[in-house]
Amino acid sequence: MRVLLVDDEELQLTRLENAVKNVLSADCEYLRYSNPVLAAEETADENIDVAFLDIEMPVLNGIGLAKKLKKNNPQVNIIFVTAYDHYALDAYKLHASGYVTKPVSEEKVKLEIEALRYPVEIKPTKKLQVKCFGNFEVFSLGTPLNFRYAKTKELFAYLVDREGASVNVNELNAVLWDEDHKSYLRNLIADLQAALKAVGAEDVFLKRRNAYSIDPEKLDCDAYAYKRNDPNAVRAYRGEYMAQYSWAVFDSGF
Repeated sequence: MRVLLVDDEELQLTRLENAVKNVLSADCEYLRYSNPVLAAEETADENIDVAFLDIEMPVLNGIGLAKKLKKNNPQVNIIFVTAYDHYALDAYKLHASGYVTKPVSEEKVKLEIEALRYPVEIKPTKKLQVKCFGNFEVFSLGTPLNFRYAKTKELFAYLVDREGASVNVNELNAVLWDEDHKSYLRNLIADLQAALKAVGAEDVFLKRRNAYSIDPEKLDCDAYAYKRNDPNAVRAYRGEYMAQYSWAVFDSGF
C-alpha cells in the first residue's frame, strides 16, 4: 500500500505520520510532503492508494491537491485532515473516502482506514500466503500448495497456529491423532518439506532434533496481520479460524 501524507505544518505532519504508521502495516510505502505543490508534481504519475491531505495549505490547498491526484488516479482514497468542518461539502463532492479532524489520533485514523471507499488490494510480499480465517488454506502466489496427504496440511496449520514456537513429535502425535502414529508423522514431515521446496519456500520449515517449527516472518498470514492490528485483516475476520480443525482456537483480542 502506498500512502501519501501532506501537511504544510511540520509538527502536524509528524503527528499525522506517526498516527497513520501506528495503524497501518509497516510494509506500506509512505510519501511525506510539507509542500503541497511539490507533492502534486512528484506524485503526478504515482499510483497512490491512500492520501491524507491537510485542507488548509497555502498556494495549493487540500481540495485542489485532491483534484490533481484524482485526475490521474480516480480510485485514490482521499482522507482530508483539518481543524475545521466547514469543508465537508467540498470534500464529499470529490467523493472523498474520509474526513479526520485535528488533533489527529490513531483512533480517528483507524476508523477511516476501516471504511475506505476503494478497498486496497495488498500484494503478497512473501512466497507463501496463509489464510487462517474461515478454513485453513495455503497458497504460493495465488496457487494452492500441493500436499500429498491431507494430514500434511493440518500439520502445517498447527505449526502456523504455534507462530514459530517449537513443537515435538509427541505433541504433534497427540494433536493430529490422539494416538501413536510416529512413523506416519515422518511421512507428513517429508511431504511438507517437499511441498515447500517445490515453491522455493523450504526455509519456512525449521527442524531441530526432535522439534519442529515455522518461521512466521516468511509468511503472509491473515491471523498474524490481525494481531498487528492490520485493518484489512481485522475486516476479514468473521469469527471462524481454521474451521476444519477441532483443536484450532483463535484469541481475537488485541
